[in-house]
Amino acid sequence: MTRESYNSGAKWEPIVGYARAVRVGDVIEVSGTVAVDDQGNPVEVGDAYGQTHRILMIIQKAIEELGGSLSDVVRTRMYVTDITQWEKIGHAHGEYFKLIRPATTMVQVSRLMLPEHLVEIEATAIVGD
Repeated sequence: MTRESYNSGAKWEPIVGYARAVRVGDVIEVSGTVAVDDQGNPVEVGDAYGQTHRILMIIQKAIEELGGSLSDVVRTRMYVTDITQWEKIGHAHGEYFKLIRPATTMVQVSRLMLPEHLVEIEATAIVGD
C-alpha cells in the first residue's frame, strides 16, 4: 500500500519525528493538533472556542492535502485542559461536524505541551470512492 505524509511545517515535526497527517490506502490519520500560527506560535490564547476552531482548520487542510475532506472524518479525539469549557469546545467542533457527526471523545488532561494550549485534537478519516 502507498504511504503519503503531509507536513505542516510545525517546528516540532522534524524534532519529534512525526507528520501532521499520514495516509495509507483509504485511511488518513491526523496527529494531535494544537492552535498555532504558521510559525508555530500559540494563537487564541485563553479562548477554548477559538483554539478549537483554529485546530479544525489545520486538520481540514491536512486531510485535504492528502485527498480527503472533512466529510471523510469518522473519529475525533479531543484532549482538553479544562473540561468545564466543553460547551465552547463542542460548539466549535459542531460547526465543522454537525452534519458529519463522527465518533468523538473529549477527555480532560492535566496539561498539554505548552501551558497556552487548552485543546489538542486528533482525527481519523476514511476516504471513500
